[in-house]
Amino acid sequence: MNDLSAFQRDLLFVVVSLDDPYGLGIKSELEAYQDREINPGQLYPNLNELAERGYLDKQQQDKRTNRYVPTEKTRRELATRRQWEAERLDEQTPEAIAQ
Repeated sequence: MNDLSAFQRDLLFVVVSLDDPYGLGIKSELEAYQDREINPGQLYPNLNELAERGYLDKQQQDKRTNRYVPTEKTRRELATRRQWEAERLDEQTPEAIAQ
């Protein structure tokens, strides 16, 4: 996971949080979090790369829609990442984090 971009990590967090992780739903959720418009030319190549690297299972839902299902690798890697972040934050005072 350390070799992923911040955008790709955000994508994985969004995909894991959705009941039906399809392209436009992922895009909408990520736009709400990042408070900016996400270009499909950025979104889909990154989703495809994550699928190629074993983080997502790309499934055809219908002729125009793909679902991006998180793999066990993704769940394991995100849990490890969250633990790493928690350890870093636990070392900081709330005042230092807010700065």
